[in-house]
Amino acid sequence: MTEKPMLILIAGPYRSGTNGDPQAMAANLARLDEAAWPVFAAGHVPVIGEWIALPVLHSAGAGLTDPLADQVLYPTAERLLTHCDAVLRLPGDSTGADRDVAIARRRGLPVYHHVDEIPRRAPQEAV
Repeated sequence: MTEKPMLILIAGPYRSGTNGDPQAMAANLARLDEAAWPVFAAGHVPVIGEWIALPVLHSAGAGLTDPLADQVLYPTAERLLTHCDAVLRLPGDSTGADRDVAIARRRGLPVYHHVDEIPRRAPQEAV
């Protein structure tokens, strides 16, 4: 058990293998979202890069097929990783998720491949 909650980046396929199909990307994001509750239930704070990158991209007036997408999606995850304590790498081919894992390992952060590997946080009393 750990006392301090970790900020854990959930990394996995989002655009990979979708050929730009919005429904396939939505399904991939839903799979990423599904991992958020188990991370939270273990006492930590889950975060997914797309939760941040997509509103940034939309605020720039761009979409996922716009050339700007690569300048927002990957850099957002890289910037986010400077604040994260660990990565949960979900299954599936993903260049972005592989980059996230490489960055995490360079920084000495733990990379988990299943939520059961994540140390549970000691329960804290409400203040």
